Amino acid sequence: MANILVVEDNSMNREFVVDLLEVEGHKVSQAENGFQALEFANKNEFDLILMDIQMPKMDGLEVLQRLKSSEKTRDIPAIAITAHEMKGMMVLPSWKWRGDEKFVSVGCDGYISKPIDIIEFKKTIEEFL
Repeated sequence: MANILVVEDNSMNREFVVDLLEVEGHKVSQAENGFQALEFANKNEFDLILMDIQMPKMDGLEVLQRLKSSEKTRDIPAIAITAHEMKGMMVLPSWKWRGDEKFVSVGCDGYISKPIDIIEFKKTIEEFL
């Protein structure tokens, strides 16, 4: 199975996502802030990164921008997990977004809305792996 990094500052939300992934047999690493995420991503090999967008200290958009500008981490698919409504967003077959340029510009490959729908969550993860 896949090696996945989950970045979420809320411990309950993080544990929920981790549990969903581990039940599917994935190996999961956890970061509770953007600084930890950058450290983990640079020291490990991940198949996928799930990133909360609204975090203290360094928000998920800044973390994704840094990851996508690094040669080591730029090709890791990154999915934003957000409670923000993504009006006008459309996921294309290549899983590139069209509609919200701030997400596209930092290299988000897709998104998962909060509250998380378990069926949609699993489908989205499968599409990226």
